[in-house]
Amino acid sequence: MDKKQKTEYGNESITALKGADRVRLRPAVIFGSDGIDGCRHCVFEILSNSIDEAREGFGDRIEITLYRDKSVSVKDFGRGIPVDYNPNEKKYNWELLFCELYAGGKYLNNEGDNYEYSLGLNGLGLCAAQYSSEYMDVEIIRDGNKYLLHFEKGENVGGLKKVPFKGKTTGSFIKWRPDREVFTDIDITAEYLKETLKRQCIVNAGLTFILTVEETGEVFTFCYEQGIKDYIKEITGEKTISDIVYLETQTKGRDREDKPEYRLKYQVAFCFSNDVNSIEYYHNSSYLEHGGSPDKAVRSAFVYALDKYIKNNNMYKKDEKKIQFSDIEDSLVLIINSFSTVTSYENQTKKSITNRFIQEAMTAYLREQLDIYFIENKADADKIASQIIINKRSRETAEKTRVTIKKKLTGSLDMNNRVEKFVNCRTKDTNRRELYIVEGDSAMGSVILGRDSEFQGIMPIRGKILNCLKANYDKIFASPIITDLLKVLGCGVEITTKHNRDLNAFDLNNLRWNKVIICTDADVDGFHIRTMVLTMLYRLTPTLIDKKKVYIAESPLYEITAGKNTYFAYTEKEKTDILSKIKGKYKIQRSKGLGENEPEMMWQTTMNPATRRLIQVCPGDVEETARIFDMLLGDDIKERKEHIEVHGHKYIDLTELS
Repeated sequence: MDKKQKTEYGNESITALKGADRVRLRPAVIFGSDGIDGCRHCVFEILSNSIDEAREGFGDRIEITLYRDKSVSVKDFGRGIPVDYNPNEKKYNWELLFCELYAGGKYLNNEGDNYEYSLGLNGLGLCAAQYSSEYMDVEIIRDGNKYLLHFEKGENVGGLKKVPFKGKTTGSFIKWRPDREVFTDIDITAEYLKETLKRQCIVNAGLTFILTVEETGEVFTFCYEQGIKDYIKEITGEKTISDIVYLETQTKGRDREDKPEYRLKYQVAFCFSNDVNSIEYYHNSSYLEHGGSPDKAVRSAFVYALDKYIKNNNMYKKDEKKIQFSDIEDSLVLIINSFSTVTSYENQTKKSITNRFIQEAMTAYLREQLDIYFIENKADADKIASQIIINKRSRETAEKTRVTIKKKLTGSLDMNNRVEKFVNCRTKDTNRRELYIVEGDSAMGSVILGRDSEFQGIMPIRGKILNCLKANYDKIFASPIITDLLKVLGCGVEITTKHNRDLNAFDLNNLRWNKVIICTDADVDGFHIRTMVLTMLYRLTPTLIDKKKVYIAESPLYEITAGKNTYFAYTEKEKTDILSKIKGKYKIQRSKGLGENEPEMMWQTTMNPATRRLIQVCPGDVEETARIFDMLLGDDIKERKEHIEVHGHKYIDLTELS
């Protein structure tokens, strides 16, 4: 392009966004996203103002309605937002609050003014929500008047309407619809609101939230009378290895010597459990998804206190490494609910705070209180420390196992077929490659001869495969059957232990096959082998099932010959249907084992994509699958016996096929 044709970049090139465009054209700057997350945060900003008012002691309930058109309303019973004329600012307050960024009534909170511990401090939320809405209707009751406002796409329509009101109630009602021109997605769901309101009633003890969903007519009520105490009991139930500890304190401090002093108060509730773990931080009622200062304090204090206790009680082995926070976290249920008059949020989305004083104050306090707790509760302290040591050693074992199996499973299959008796296919296109896992050497012959060698590979199962639900990792990875099969799959394994769930050597991108097909005889032994293979995949590579990569090849039960025609029946019903259509003589025989099938029959019934029948193994309800597998293959003999007594008759016919 000629330089003269280019747009000049000079003093007149600089522009400033004004009014509603400051939010409408750049919503992510305020809300962190122009998608559904930003839209949700817009709702939270309006809700926050009502929560702040209730926490000041004005109103004990907040009503939220989700409408069919995805508009939302928030109604509180506080003092009502001041919207009338403000002589100090020489403007109406509604203009300041709804139409000016960085205007609000919470800037003097550290000087003992309104909203001492406020969730909203930046003066952005109300105005930004208004600017980003398709429309917003406001109804305020205060000072014996009802005030009405209407906005469309960031602009006021009709000014402030003021009418006398004789009732005794006060409060604010705001209804708005997020604008699709601003957000790419405005589908605020009832589930999101339910989760948000539950979190808010956790940290605002006694405050009631009522959610109405217009589309379903459902009404949900949320309230925890004792706040985090009730919540931690709900999380743990009776599954604890220590009593619930509740701490509460307040203090003053500053983030830097030249910064103003501010007030901090917080509540801490925690216990240790073998079955559940959860850590949640809240600050001025905002859920801190990323934690920040409180999280750093908890990590430092708990590692310090527990490491000190373990050392003092000689619970480490000689030269054993010290515990990490992940070892504690795996058994810790902890909630911190903090409030401060000065808060440094990481950004407007308020998912993390950075106050240095908060971190230092919490760290020192928690260290001291944990030391006292361990001294005064020796029995609980011993149980906690023992569990943390178990977690630590479990993590270390899993890490060691991960390194070991990574070494075992690395390597190319193209280098002289390193896996014994594995037969590869020719294509390198993983979107086409299929792996048939077959039952023994006898079946392998007919499968090899019957396959399409371009895209179908064969892996025989030789000998008895381990029950991977009962065996430990050392035993599992000592099995050549399992390690060979994992080498052929190529994707590694997902190591999951009770206390460490993320020590994986698994990468789905390294899977060498588009389909993994289990192919066994249609008899009891075949079903047993199929179950063992599925169990192995379920424990070691569950993502393959989740991503629907695993299939079962159906084998026909009967071969029916009538003249020159041959039919295959895969069920008793199919056999009956086929026989009803045959006129004249026919010959019927049970299907032989895979090893006795002719290659042509193998291709037609089991391997030809056009004629075969594959059952896709779907994840379904994972917990139910785990329960059934554990019941059938685990250690609970009584439960298995009861299951067989109730359901065993359904499988009697299968024994006749063996």
